[in-house]
Amino acid sequence: MEHIDTLINARWVIPVQPANTVLDHHSVAVRDGRILDILPTADATTRYQAEHVHDLPDHAVIPGLINAHTHAAMNLLRGIADDLPLMTWLKEHIFPAEAAHVSPEFCQDGVEAAVAEMMAGGVTCFNDMYFYPEVTARVCSRAGMRVTAGMILFDFPTQYADGPDDYINKGLALHDAWRNDPLVSTAFTPHAPYTVSEENLGRVNTLANELEVPVHIHVHETADEVQMSVDSTGERPLARLDANDMLNPGFLAVHMTQLTDDEIRRLAETGSHVLHCPEANLKLASGCCPVQKLVDAGVNVALGTDGVASNNDLDMFGEMRSAALLGKVVAGDAAALRAEDVLAMATINAARALGRDSEIGSLEPGKAADITAVDLGVLESQPVYHPLSQLIYSTGRHQVTNVWVAGRQVVHHRELLTLDRDRILTRLHAWQDKLRANA
Repeated sequence: MEHIDTLINARWVIPVQPANTVLDHHSVAVRDGRILDILPTADATTRYQAEHVHDLPDHAVIPGLINAHTHAAMNLLRGIADDLPLMTWLKEHIFPAEAAHVSPEFCQDGVEAAVAEMMAGGVTCFNDMYFYPEVTARVCSRAGMRVTAGMILFDFPTQYADGPDDYINKGLALHDAWRNDPLVSTAFTPHAPYTVSEENLGRVNTLANELEVPVHIHVHETADEVQMSVDSTGERPLARLDANDMLNPGFLAVHMTQLTDDEIRRLAETGSHVLHCPEANLKLASGCCPVQKLVDAGVNVALGTDGVASNNDLDMFGEMRSAALLGKVVAGDAAALRAEDVLAMATINAARALGRDSEIGSLEPGKAADITAVDLGVLESQPVYHPLSQLIYSTGRHQVTNVWVAGRQVVHHRELLTLDRDRILTRLHAWQDKLRANA
């Protein structure tokens, strides 16, 4: 028998690639942090001798979920300003709270809370945009979570940087410091076309091309944002970005609720990606991304939660269900955004957008062993006729029992193994008292 590190014996293995595949009574063999084999359990038990064996007779095993757009440290701001339109929420509540409180300590505690929440919910990688990304990278590396840490940019000074040059220099230092870490990658994250000038967007684009990293930016989030651009420049934001040669396979556009057919065609032509955040868009009444139109045009669409200040959670199972249901209503077609399409948006599509699809996003021999096990044996998931559909339409994140990142188990029987849940709760309560006192 061949010796391996871990053998996961599951009722179902759903590898995502090939699409719409469900493997009954299969096992995943892991060695040295990578998937060695996926095979029938009857064969696995005679072929492999594992140091750790996990028998999961009622579980579906899937790739670790990837949250394609977050502001992780904003976990400290959950529920601080609800039921408001985007610009009121942002300018009158979020920006002032950040100016008063954001610091390395704020980000340390907020990111730890976010990573704990995501890990427990089956997420093994996230794409972040926030201040002090070097803190985010450090927290994730220690906790065993994958992250694409954003090299943030605004035109104006904040508590993190005193201007565009400072943001860019700090971003480049982040990239250099973490470029060889197996869990941490980087992307440039200019906030939006209305907070970053075309000159500075051009600088970012040049650097992104040189470093071969993505550009991750909010675009066409609301009708008001688009109209403000038209009023001030005569052009829609996406057209301005296109004029600066920013639309390309490294371009990650978040939200995109306001799109014309010509813009969709242009996104497809340039290989650009869309990061869809349905629940935040619904909560802020920002609009609805035409996801099925994008998919039909050949645009890669990935799924994210946004930050908890505008969602108000990091629940990718809830986000998948919302994406599927909303996508059908927007398309006017019950067959739009099938369950397998939405699971792909939360796994391989997100990996593709981040340029990490050779490593993660599907369960395939040779890829990193980023794996999530979901218990479908519970009352609210029974009976199971179609396990893939069950994951999207009737499964909650509380059904995640075990999670591995690069073969390292980070959640075991719903318990976090690399983070201290009690300490995180204590810190959250301390921040709640501080923020409330200064509100």
